[in-house]
Amino acid sequence: MADQERVSRKDKGPKQVKDTIGEALNKLKLAHDAIRQKRIDAIIQPGESQQEAADRLRKQEQLESQNRAEHHPKAPTSSASIRKPPKGDEQSDFFIPTLYDVGTRDSRSIMDVAVFRLSKKDRRAGDVIRYELPDGHVEVSAGPAGMASVWDYDLVLMAVSHLTEAMNRYREGRGEKPGRVFRPHVADVLKFCRRADGGKQKDDLLETCLRLNTTHVSMQRTRKAKNGRTVTISEGEALISRYKVIKGENGRLEYIEIELADWMFREVVDGKNPDVLTVHPDYFLIDPGIGRFLYRLARRAAGKSNAKWSFQTIYEHSGSASAFKEFCRILRKIIDSNDLPEYDLREEAGQKGPQLLMTHRSTVTLNPASSDGV
Repeated sequence: MADQERVSRKDKGPKQVKDTIGEALNKLKLAHDAIRQKRIDAIIQPGESQQEAADRLRKQEQLESQNRAEHHPKAPTSSASIRKPPKGDEQSDFFIPTLYDVGTRDSRSIMDVAVFRLSKKDRRAGDVIRYELPDGHVEVSAGPAGMASVWDYDLVLMAVSHLTEAMNRYREGRGEKPGRVFRPHVADVLKFCRRADGGKQKDDLLETCLRLNTTHVSMQRTRKAKNGRTVTISEGEALISRYKVIKGENGRLEYIEIELADWMFREVVDGKNPDVLTVHPDYFLIDPGIGRFLYRLARRAAGKSNAKWSFQTIYEHSGSASAFKEFCRILRKIIDSNDLPEYDLREEAGQKGPQLLMTHRSTVTLNPASSDGV
């Protein structure tokens, strides 16, 4: 009877994003296979077998990757923005779901400003970054353990990606509605984030969870209410609401349990068309923090087209602690490498200083219209 009561209580508890890694990965693989099959069906030619179409699609994808490398050659390795993937990074024997990022927070994009530090060395413990907005401001404050970094945020991207996949299955009637708790194995985290599977990398995840939990993002906005009155709304939350790490007998981390911030969870699960953006998997291989921020900015502002931002605006939105001159030096180094996923980068002269034109590589026009972020 006691066992039955324990089972009953367990069944009534909140569902995690992933109850078990194996079960969730199997479900995600089935969804991935279905998407892959749709792509094959879309290109299959009369008289061609499914296998022949699948082989042709794979070769086409390989050629597209090679074409990008040939037409956008990397600068010497010392100045490249993309690091080499770790050993065992091949995904043929391990399913990785589509990578997603949350697009907005209450109609204000967090991809337009950095809610984390971009430096690997400067921990910025106790620092506060303030971004002035037309209708208010955003503040990012760090705890004594340091401000969460753009690399720490990879764990959030993984949780959002699995949550989005789970919600897609739920909307299609193929699964239960997920909750805010995400509990992956440490090895799966490193695999997803395309990092080496070493002891130090696993141990570092404990500090990652701590920084994410103690980096607070607050926002204040002024807007018109339905009754015509002007109201000011202030709200704030940490990048993750809580965390727990589980170590094995050898003292090594085995599992991580995090609870997504409520606003991120609601952004994914509420509404029929959540504002989440797909992100290129090579994003994880971008080495400089500024490079990662540029990709996020381009993905949000340029999309499949292009966008133009002044160096000064990018600097202000990055929250960088470096001097503007040093920031521009690093920015131009990334532009010269021009090896970020999906986007071409080009510097242009502007009335108020240098500007960065970000153009999606699928866009082929002589005079692209720009979305000016100056």
